[in-house]
Amino acid sequence: MRKKFAVVLLGAGLLAGCSGLDTREQRALSGGAIGAAGGAAVGALTGGSPLLGGLIGGAGGAAVGALTAPSGKKR
Repeated sequence: MRKKFAVVLLGAGLLAGCSGLDTREQRALSGGAIGAAGGAAVGALTGGSPLLGGLIGGAGGAAVGALTAPSGKKR
């Protein structure tokens, strides 16, 4: 029971830190999450390392998300 509560509390704390992000930061965060999931899946399906695939995919996704954000717009 304590572990579940700790995980929920940690997740809520991490999500609360995302409330004041601008457009570029939101795109970098979502791109990183999508890239990490995709990279881990590709790494696992091809017999490679899901951890390494997730790291590479997350970094690439965050970079693409940040670089493709419309400039000058706030939210």
